[in-house]
Amino acid sequence: MCCSQYDVKGISNVRQLIIIGSGPAGYTAAIYAARANLSPLLIASSVEAGGELMNTTDVENYPGFPEGVQGPELMGLFQAQAERFGTEVVLDDVTKLELDGQVKKVTLGSGRVEEALAVIYATGSAYRKLGVEGEDRLSGHGVSWCATCDGFFFREKVIAVVGGGDSAMEEATFLTRFASKVYIIHRSETLRASEIMQERARQNPKIEFLLNKVVEKIDGDALVTNVVLRDTVDGGESTLDLNGLFIAVGSDPRVHLVHGQLELTAEGTIKVDGRTSKTDIPGVFAAGDVLDPTYRQAVTAAGSGTVAALDTEHYLASLPKDLLAEASATPTAVPA
Repeated sequence: MCCSQYDVKGISNVRQLIIIGSGPAGYTAAIYAARANLSPLLIASSVEAGGELMNTTDVENYPGFPEGVQGPELMGLFQAQAERFGTEVVLDDVTKLELDGQVKKVTLGSGRVEEALAVIYATGSAYRKLGVEGEDRLSGHGVSWCATCDGFFFREKVIAVVGGGDSAMEEATFLTRFASKVYIIHRSETLRASEIMQERARQNPKIEFLLNKVVEKIDGDALVTNVVLRDTVDGGESTLDLNGLFIAVGSDPRVHLVHGQLELTAEGTIKVDGRTSKTDIPGVFAAGDVLDPTYRQAVTAAGSGTVAALDTEHYLASLPKDLLAEASATPTAVPA
């Protein structure tokens, strides 16, 4: 930039806003941003468009759907609403980000380079998997990573939770509201959960601990029917009949693209200023699970997307008018 930090002349494809991520946070940010005439470009991913809800069958806790809604259907409605107001959606993957400076650069897998005055980073988080046979095949058919999402479907059923931390104890305790029996499966004798959470679980008559055990295989045709367990002490195998398996071994925010650029928290999420979406780089905002190590719900992610869009709108409004004029029209992308 030859003249000033605000000079974008000669840059033919600068936009006002690029949103990275297509879950509830990304699409909600797009809806608000598009209605504010920011003409957002949303990078939705080539293989994971729609986020984690694309792997969820019935969603019964999202407001406005009293009879429930299929996860893919809900995300399709999110996308349609965003596009209705002028969001451009691209099914591609971001391979590189350059966030310093007034103009942010986003490189895509196709080789295209998109540029914008602001970026909302809403790539979500990925639940850790066990990596065992049957896990992917029975996902949404008895295998779940979210008790608050799916616990209702296991009324009077026998289920198990895999994990030894606070989240596993919380999920197991919550699931006793519905299930007739809840096993907690953990690979060692020692749990990582806090004493109070362990005690709460141990005092619950519906919960039974299976320690020094790991899941080797998840069985079932259309639905989970049992799991094969291996004893970590003597190596022996056994079969446990179940109607459902909840995996609570943690999740990882998808922040690999911003390592070394944005400040992260001790939990590995993107650090923001208070209740805002503002990161430590002006013009870069975060939304959804990528900044939330605790709740990780579709509705909280959508609310976070709203915050990010409003913060972005205020940021862009603070920039010089001549700079915004350069980015006001929808640009034509140029190759790298």
